[in-house]
Amino acid sequence: PEGTAGIARAFVSGGLGQILPLKLFYSGPMFRHERPQKGRLRQFHQIGVELLGVAAPLGDVETIALGAHILDELGILTRCTLELNTLGDTESRAAYRKVLVDYLSGHMERLSRDSRERLARNPLRILDSKDDGDRKVVAEAPAFDAYLTDAARDFFARVREGLDALGVAYALNPRLVRGLDYYCHTAFEFTTDALGAQGTVLAGGRYDGLVETMGGTPTPGVGWAAGIERLAMLAESVAPAPRPVAIIPVGTAAETAALGLAQDLRRAGFAVDLGFSGNLSRRMKRANRLQAVAAVIIGDDELAKGIATLRDMATGDQQAVPLGEIAAGLARYR
Repeated sequence: PEGTAGIARAFVSGGLGQILPLKLFYSGPMFRHERPQKGRLRQFHQIGVELLGVAAPLGDVETIALGAHILDELGILTRCTLELNTLGDTESRAAYRKVLVDYLSGHMERLSRDSRERLARNPLRILDSKDDGDRKVVAEAPAFDAYLTDAARDFFARVREGLDALGVAYALNPRLVRGLDYYCHTAFEFTTDALGAQGTVLAGGRYDGLVETMGGTPTPGVGWAAGIERLAMLAESVAPAPRPVAIIPVGTAAETAALGLAQDLRRAGFAVDLGFSGNLSRRMKRANRLQAVAAVIIGDDELAKGIATLRDMATGDQQAVPLGEIAAGLARYR
């Protein structure tokens, strides 16, 4: 399951073809009707991106690079391998499908039950079979790249050149396929061996035929999806939440000023806790419970002078700082 079909349906029904290209993302729960396994839950959560309206290989490169960037930011890219393949264009797949069916038909008795059923309706999926017997047959199957048209071969070359230029490493996997006819050209997966059998972390491809299949005007598209639970399982550690800055007003006038200061510091990128009640001692105890990195104390006297007291919660050191320079005074705590 993934959100691509829903995005395409919204694109068609909402008449969004007038504002191409579109760069979209989604997140939310997904469901599988199958036996749960480690890293393969009946209900799970997914993030995904879709790029609609870009037919050039550059769209594939940017989309794949975005996936690599997210995995890198999560600290897990080095534990993944980008597997890359081309599904060619319509002419390429038609030519290869005939050759593949002829080959597999000659080895029918060696194919699994699922693959025998797929042979008539979706033979390309057999290339991606996990059955050991199927894999032995597929290993000797004709190579897809021998049947690519010149246009399809050039498209894939430009995708690889773009990834090389960005320093995105990949491994070619000629058995990587997609099971639906609206997919074409680039198919890719970021995989890992750290999650057992469920090794796909992020997967996607180009689907230039999807919007037309749903009744819309032919519109190129490329995207990917990733399971949040698998990303979390793969991450060795999660970055701790930033420690807050506690703002402690003392007095009615100071409370109003503290509210504005809190908003200013949040806009500057600080996590801020604003105390609402209690005397100075109780509010400082709350700041300690929250593991605040620093406290900004504003009383009526400080307010009259246009300053605040900035206290380091680890050392207890204090200094007076002009109200307009609080963010700069807190810069060392980022």
